[in-house]
Amino acid sequence: MMCLSSCLPTVRRLPAALLLALAACGGDTPPDAAHRGAAAASGTPGAPRIPPPSLEPERSPDSYRVRFETSKGAFVVQVKRSLAPRGADRFHELVRIGYFTGVRFFRLVPNFVVQFGIHGDPAVNNLWDTAAIPDDPIRSSNADGTIAFAASGANTRATQLFINTGNNARKLDGQRVFSPFGTVVEGMAVVRALNAEYGEEPNPARIVRQGNGYLQKWFPALDSIATAVIEPTVPTGDPPARAPRE
Repeated sequence: MMCLSSCLPTVRRLPAALLLALAACGGDTPPDAAHRGAAAASGTPGAPRIPPPSLEPERSPDSYRVRFETSKGAFVVQVKRSLAPRGADRFHELVRIGYFTGVRFFRLVPNFVVQFGIHGDPAVNNLWDTAAIPDDPIRSSNADGTIAFAASGANTRATQLFINTGNNARKLDGQRVFSPFGTVVEGMAVVRALNAEYGEEPNPARIVRQGNGYLQKWFPALDSIATAVIEPTVPTGDPPARAPRE
């Protein structure tokens, strides 16, 4: 998978700030069949074991909400599957298996994007970094607060995501690979407050190969995800009758 610098000539020679690198240069060998049958251990103490990607992804609900608890506070993403079905299905799978526990927000450009999604354990990255899904057509603009998968070209979306922290329609919509599938509906102030002191310094290739050990050594103040969970569905219709008080 190509890294940021090598992607530049293939995406309209855009400035580096406009290109969202999906994955790093070190992840060019797909997992073999044996790896696909085994679960990978997370590098974060207490984190769930992460299985390999599903060969046939489960269809996600038409609409669902995901709550992220981070080192800065909580935010909630509302997903609408019809906007980008493949992206919504992959996001649902990642949340369901606990993939985001311990994941760092490694690229933060104010008024542009907050990017995350490289796992803290290199063994997990060996399974997931090249597990790309086909593109979705652009049905929603990259407006402030929307979330989409990062990409380095056509059909390269895997695990990295970004939240738009500015209106990036003119910068990103025309590239036809960044398909928003949801919006931050609660806690956007938390997203904007995530530590941006390192900007774009963290090297995605090294995160893939070395995991959170690399980030902890060189970028110790990066914010991280404690948990990401699918919120219970709120039933529609009349509320249940309350029991009479004694």
